[in-house]
Amino acid sequence: MEKRLGFVGIIIEDRKKAAHEVNELLSEHGDIVVARVGMPYKERKCCVITLIVDATTDELGSLTGKLGALDGVSVKSALTKK
Repeated sequence: MEKRLGFVGIIIEDRKKAAHEVNELLSEHGDIVVARVGMPYKERKCCVITLIVDATTDELGSLTGKLGALDGVSVKSALTKK
C-alpha cells in the first residue's frame, strides 16, 4: 500500500482524563508522524493537537480508530488523493 500525506485533528475534552492515553497512542504510531503541534485551550478546558502524517490508509485508520475510541476524544483526518 502506498503512503500518502495527510493530517489528523484531535480535540481532548478533558486533558487530565485522556492526555496520557492519547500520548501513548501517538508514541506507538510515531513512525507515521511528520509533525505535531499541541496547544492547551485553558478557556475551554481542553487541548487541541494537529498532526501531519505520512501514512497508508490502514496505518491512519489504526491510529484514528484507537484515538476515536477514547472517551472525551474527537478526531478527524484526511489524506491526499494520491
